[in-house]
Amino acid sequence: MAKAERIFVVVDPSSNQHPALDRVIRTAVLRPEMPVVKVFIAVDSESTDTRAVNDNLFRHESWFGEEIRGPLEKAGIEYSLEISWSGEWQKSIVQASKAFGTDRIYLPVHERSESTSRFSFSESQWDLLKTAECPVVLIQPGAKEDRKVVLAAVNFQALSDEQRALNKSILHWGKEVAEMYKAEFHVVNAYLDSMNYPDRGRLANETGLSSDRIHVEAGYTDESVSAVADRINADLVVMGSLGQNGLTGSRRRGNTAARVIAALKQDIMVVNH
Repeated sequence: MAKAERIFVVVDPSSNQHPALDRVIRTAVLRPEMPVVKVFIAVDSESTDTRAVNDNLFRHESWFGEEIRGPLEKAGIEYSLEISWSGEWQKSIVQASKAFGTDRIYLPVHERSESTSRFSFSESQWDLLKTAECPVVLIQPGAKEDRKVVLAAVNFQALSDEQRALNKSILHWGKEVAEMYKAEFHVVNAYLDSMNYPDRGRLANETGLSSDRIHVEAGYTDESVSAVADRINADLVVMGSLGQNGLTGSRRRGNTAARVIAALKQDIMVVNH
């Protein structure tokens, strides 16, 4: 019997919607074995109004039963509940997820504003993507709940050992998720000019995919990955991010990973290296 996956899902108690928890419950039945879930309730003070005037910061016991326990128990999912009062939102998630032996962290993404198609992250949310010891799945509002098509974004032109190792991690997780949900698995590799064209033969050899599942696209990475994801109706995009501890927030926000995340409408699994 396969080992049950351990899912760590973050719930913002100040929100009236819980897309990450909903996605865990919705997709649990698609797996060969139900996951074991840790629900971690905590407030990111950088993106939430924590003043006493915010009525949504006050939750009665019935809220936990109706919003958290009830849906999980109805789905027959084994779970535990943990509440954090720590002001260090990102560090508390990393610490608690490590203690749980987490395979994946599910993190809800805030609604995009009407004035922009891109969402914004707090600094602590970016730090979580960079420091998590397992993949972080960003759950987007309004994204498809299915898991029929998985797309992995790689960079086979990379020369550094770190990026090559990251490519292997992205492919590993992409294949694992696709197999778990019996989904189609595709790979996309963007390039800017012919001098930077990726080795398509190596892509085929290392992915084991047929040519119709390998997408080599000219253009900027964020635009190319988003275009392919829309074209093949991807439900989940698996991508990587090189850890950049010590960099300033502006530098961190300007990297390729941040632009790709901002361009996508699908759920996103971020593999850190």
